[in-house]
Amino acid sequence: MTSIKMPLQDALPKIKTDIQKMALTFAIAAITGWLFLQFNVPAPFLMGSLFGVWFIGGAIKPLQPHLGVARWFHIPVVLGLGVFIGSFFQGDLIARTIAYAPTVIAMMVVTAIVSIIGYLFLTRVRKYKPVTAVLCAIPGGQAEAIVMAREMVEKDYIVALFHLVRVAFVFISTPLLLAAIEGQDAVIASNQLLKSMPGLLDLSLVEMLSFIGIAIGGYLLGRIIRLPMPHLLGPVLLSAGCHALGIVNIPRIFEFVMLAQLAIGGGVGARLAQVKFAELMIYLKDAMINTTMILTLYFSAAVLIAYGLGITVLEVWLAFVPGGLYEVTLLAVIFGFDIAFIAFHHTIRVILIFLTMPAIALRFQKKP
Repeated sequence: MTSIKMPLQDALPKIKTDIQKMALTFAIAAITGWLFLQFNVPAPFLMGSLFGVWFIGGAIKPLQPHLGVARWFHIPVVLGLGVFIGSFFQGDLIARTIAYAPTVIAMMVVTAIVSIIGYLFLTRVRKYKPVTAVLCAIPGGQAEAIVMAREMVEKDYIVALFHLVRVAFVFISTPLLLAAIEGQDAVIASNQLLKSMPGLLDLSLVEMLSFIGIAIGGYLLGRIIRLPMPHLLGPVLLSAGCHALGIVNIPRIFEFVMLAQLAIGGGVGARLAQVKFAELMIYLKDAMINTTMILTLYFSAAVLIAYGLGITVLEVWLAFVPGGLYEVTLLAVIFGFDIAFIAFHHTIRVILIFLTMPAIALRFQKKP
């Protein structure tokens, strides 16, 4: 009895400290996320929580030791994200893949090319470590890359910075490219979509139990078949199978999506707050160069493919550009493009990156 009781007593003070840190971190993250939402900033709670915790923690030094998100809280968030990503697999994926095969293949090839070029730039020119470079160079899977960076690299804030710069560039450049006036309408519509997601009280008991069961069952499945990062890929595979077979149809839950953004953004922001701004400026320059290369190559490919297939450049660009799935889809709604075509390409790219990134990152982690 004593041997069981003592470890629990030792753990309680740490758990209490973790809860206090998360309470402060989430309070700052929620307030700044809400402010970002009022100004119709894209992905307001992810970007707001990151920048809010980062800037406030960096400006008020005594707060820094009291900011952070515990790993024991972070893991359940990752399990839930895996369930949501798997829900992209629906019964009509096979039919859509056949219809969109030429552009889907082209998009996958371009994604591979820009990832390789970005990796070579960061490792050969900027001398980044291989695993850090590959997580920074892959154009997409922002939340997934940040999650893996937390486990694989010491300076995970570098990966977060690269992806945030890329997403910010997409948010700013795409509306300007499409229409200078109507671009902001897409951001507003995107934030309205976030608000319109069903909440916990809207779910049936079956849906709630399915969500929890797939998250836990997926993790156990991932451990049994020895998947890399089982808490990430296990729920994705189990959720994908259940949704593709029509067994379940779990919606993205508002409270969980909010919590995931606060946990990921706030956790990264807390670590960024402890880094000197001069050091971040070095990585910011690299991130901007890498993002410029990514978007230039994607746009060049969009022009060539549009010319070859006889479709509009902007439609292909929206299907290819590595930005947020909801934001780009809503831009397609506003400008009258084929929503299914654009959303499908982004879904395939996200799934492709999500399924391959862990294996690639683990392999490059072993490189000196």
